[in-house]
Amino acid sequence: MSRDSRRIELREFLRSRRARVSPADVGMPAGGRRRTPGLRREEVAVLAGVGVSWYTWLEQGRDIKVSEEVLDAIARVLLLDVAEHAHLYRLAGLNAPEISARPSVAPSPEVQRLLDSWSPRPGYVRDRHWNFTAVNDAARVVFGYGDDDHNCLVSFFTNARYRVLHRHWAETAADVAAAFRADAARYPDDGEFERIAADLAAVSPEFAELWERHDAAEHTHAVKAVDHPEAGTLVFDATLLPLPEHPGHHLILHNPRPGTDTQLRVEALMRQPSLVVPHPG
Repeated sequence: MSRDSRRIELREFLRSRRARVSPADVGMPAGGRRRTPGLRREEVAVLAGVGVSWYTWLEQGRDIKVSEEVLDAIARVLLLDVAEHAHLYRLAGLNAPEISARPSVAPSPEVQRLLDSWSPRPGYVRDRHWNFTAVNDAARVVFGYGDDDHNCLVSFFTNARYRVLHRHWAETAADVAAAFRADAARYPDDGEFERIAADLAAVSPEFAELWERHDAAEHTHAVKAVDHPEAGTLVFDATLLPLPEHPGHHLILHNPRPGTDTQLRVEALMRQPSLVVPHPG
């Protein structure tokens, strides 16, 4: 979007949001009949604590400087939701505000259905601390996750079966530790990351050594190769997808690698009823 078109969009956006907010919505008396719906410009300005002329210029799309504090005040008056608040920032030429990551929550019914329907391909959901919030049957069978596996990072370094299955465990370990450190840096006031790392370092010398390197890296895609005792070699493309409705949570889906027979092997594996056992939700 060009600068001029962004100003036009900002003008129309503010007008449309102002028109949908009634005086009663913001605790003001109706003040009699109005020629146009919604709040007046001067009312928005007063409620947001800015000058009437300045707000008029903003709504007209003039080239004026705006601050995050003023945009936050306008967003509050216009009753903008999270997505609209971020949209206002972008139209004003500022970076959208960071959305605080939510505590660990169960996936929405829609995500849970997607995860279930993704089988026989492995998939799971993890929160910002890499705790599992949902794991489908294929991930349990293919990667060896059991009832004692509650955290993706901890399981990587302490689940003996996963370590044996993972063909490139040693080569991948450094990337895993670096990715966790990068995620921890997103939440500098969250001590849970350091607690998880400290507890894991106490039982895993490999992790302790890697953690001391202070490497940081971000990964949204990886290739996982598994030497499964029943299915043979399985190779997956793993993709990490953020869940906007639960900031900090990610859906990790594994797709059979093209050019391999992984799809056929994993389908046959998941048809073995003795390997798939019911687990609590």
